[in-house]
Amino acid sequence: MAEISTLARPYAEAVFRIADASGKLGEWSETLSNLATVAADPSIATAIDDPNVSSAKVAGLFIHVLSGQLTGEGENLVRVLAENHRLELLPEIAKQYRSLKNDREGVVEAQIASAFALSDAQLAELVGQIEARTGKRVNAQVSIDPELIAGVRIVIGDKVIDGSARAQLTALEAALKH
Repeated sequence: MAEISTLARPYAEAVFRIADASGKLGEWSETLSNLATVAADPSIATAIDDPNVSSAKVAGLFIHVLSGQLTGEGENLVRVLAENHRLELLPEIAKQYRSLKNDREGVVEAQIASAFALSDAQLAELVGQIEARTGKRVNAQVSIDPELIAGVRIVIGDKVIDGSARAQLTALEAALKH
């Protein structure tokens, strides 16, 4: 079977083209995020995978759960995905769409893990350094990971900047073993 990312790509690109042409990038981002949340719910996932539940019923379930939150285009997307047995791709479609939207808007997503809580000033300085390095605005998701011991670990796409004490200790351990 094809990779999930490969299957999701044409849908994400199609939604992006529609959203971009209509000037509704933000609205579609929210719609896809809501749809992905519904698709990830265990009871909904069970209905998606159940061969005894028709695609029309599963689409109706999505539309009912998000009643009042979907435009006609959003409902059409749900129906198309249901008919093609692709509703389980919604989290990946949302992720790829967000990436396309961020590229268009000059934004980069950064996951910042810190051993301790960062002050507003520390976070602003760190975000400023990332923006200077990438040349893009940064949307930072910050988490606390005490296992880092000290410092921060930053993930931007497939790039990792690990300035944690844990990483330095691991590198020292490897150097001493050789």
